[in-house]
Amino acid sequence: MILPVYVYGHPLLRQKSVDIAPDYPELANVISDMFDTMYHTNGVGLAAPQVGRSIRLFVVDGKAYEKDEPELANFRKIFLNARMLEETGEPWGFNEGCLSVPTIREDIMRKSTIRIAWQDENFDHHEEVFTGIAARIIQHEYDHLEGVLFVDKVSNLKKTLLRRRLMDISKGKAKVDYRIVAPDKNKKRF
Repeated sequence: MILPVYVYGHPLLRQKSVDIAPDYPELANVISDMFDTMYHTNGVGLAAPQVGRSIRLFVVDGKAYEKDEPELANFRKIFLNARMLEETGEPWGFNEGCLSVPTIREDIMRKSTIRIAWQDENFDHHEEVFTGIAARIIQHEYDHLEGVLFVDKVSNLKKTLLRRRLMDISKGKAKVDYRIVAPDKNKKRF
């Protein structure tokens, strides 16, 4: 099922997400719905807060970047209860966008290498190092679990220049081809 995406200004996007246990209700359906929603919106990642759940869950699929990094052809993962352990390397800029901040793209600086611990959908533990675009996708989605949006990482001047567009998004005025939940009275726009 394709879920509506919560957009900029919604207070749920600013909450720190909580860990989930194996008995979380209908977890397999939530994960399936998140992948469906991510693919429908042409995203490469989606975090649970973006679909109205303040839990430590995000999904990624880097296939869209396989021309740049061929190893991303099969980079499809589920991250539960993730914890960023380390971010290292030279910061590098990359033009990012976000389903929760539609119509805005900005160059964002992030470190090139991360080490992260997480559980998969079977609650098996993993710890791995990721680099390049894979690291960036994970960093972006991980930020959502911490209540951080990519626009928080732009300069104050840039935030000032984006203020009107961000206000429009928060009022549900973004022109997108997916359902959104704007903060104004939590009304859905279809």
